[in-house]
Amino acid sequence: MRIRLISLTAAGVAVALALLAPVPAAAQKKEIIQLQADMARLMQTQRELQRTVDEKNAVLKTLVEQSLDAINKLNTSLGMLQKSVQDVQANSGSRIDTLTIQVQALADNLDEVKSRLAKLNQQVGDAQSVLQSLDAKIAGGAPVQPPPGAAPAPPPSADALYSSALRDYTGGKYDLARQQFLDYLKYFPENDLASNSQFYLGEILYANRQYPEAIGEYDKVLDNYPKSNKLGAARLKKGMALLELGQKASALRELREVVRRHPATEEERRARAKLRELGATAPAPKG
Repeated sequence: MRIRLISLTAAGVAVALALLAPVPAAAQKKEIIQLQADMARLMQTQRELQRTVDEKNAVLKTLVEQSLDAINKLNTSLGMLQKSVQDVQANSGSRIDTLTIQVQALADNLDEVKSRLAKLNQQVGDAQSVLQSLDAKIAGGAPVQPPPGAAPAPPPSADALYSSALRDYTGGKYDLARQQFLDYLKYFPENDLASNSQFYLGEILYANRQYPEAIGEYDKVLDNYPKSNKLGAARLKKGMALLELGQKASALRELREVVRRHPATEEERRARAKLRELGATAPAPKG
């Protein structure tokens, strides 16, 4: 608007000066026509400028509206996230137990894979020796017999039996899993995963709220497998089972032992959290 007023004022002054100037009528008319043309161009330029400003304002308004909409959506998302966090905090105990079971199952699957890989070369070598022996005897017409000193193979395969038991356990088929873990302990009591099988027998009983029986299975892990990687988990779950039975003093003792004996582990973190929840102090980790 200021540009328009200045332009019109300048044009008016020019017209007035032209009228006052002592010039011939023909020249005066020509100048007036030129001034009118200039004014027309100036007004056209101003209209275009105004249109550009209007367009930019419209674009800016759209961007502002989109930004506000995005902010509103973000606020809604944050509110939902806060609610989810509150729900998780409200149900942290059961959810952490579920996640821990899943993590333990995954870790045990990794242990099983490592065990299989470690035994694979030996199994391949043994198979090649047997095949060579059989080929030699068949070529010579001799009756096929097992190699001297060979022990009869156990009915199930250790890896297959443990994998099936763990799969049924993680799938919630506790009766099937329990029987398979018992079979594993029966046929392979000295294998690396025997302590894991013993631990999961306790876990199945704990899941079924059979806390006294679960404590007995956890104790077998602690007593019979001093080098097991399940010692911390067995002691932690024993403490949890004692809490479920109302034996708080014994439970606190087990939880403190987890902190003392198993520093820098997930079991220690959970034991400390439970002690804080119960308003009890935690000891320093065992050096």
